[in-house]
Amino acid sequence: MLVDFAQQVEHSEGLTAEESIYQACILRFRPILMTTMAALLGGVPMMMGTGVGSEIRQPLGYAIVGGLALSQILTLYTTPVVYIYLDRLQSRLFGEKKKPAASVDAQPQAAE
Repeated sequence: MLVDFAQQVEHSEGLTAEESIYQACILRFRPILMTTMAALLGGVPMMMGTGVGSEIRQPLGYAIVGGLALSQILTLYTTPVVYIYLDRLQSRLFGEKKKPAASVDAQPQAAE
């Protein structure tokens, strides 16, 4: 979600990679967190369960909750960094400079 949104903003608004991934992090943090928390909290009853056969399901609950929590933290910190590094690598390899998007207000001047 972060990379797709950052690319969309970068191409439509002509922002740099740093600005576009920052925008993506600000605007997409809540939906990403809500999705992960829904899945994580769905695994809590399995992790905390007691009763017949719960000793078999508890390790799966721990794996789900721990894995989602760790991956959420790592993803939110590493995705922007990797996005910026790959953009810099692309500009070094191919020598492409980002062009600002053409504004709607820009009208060609009529020659007098």
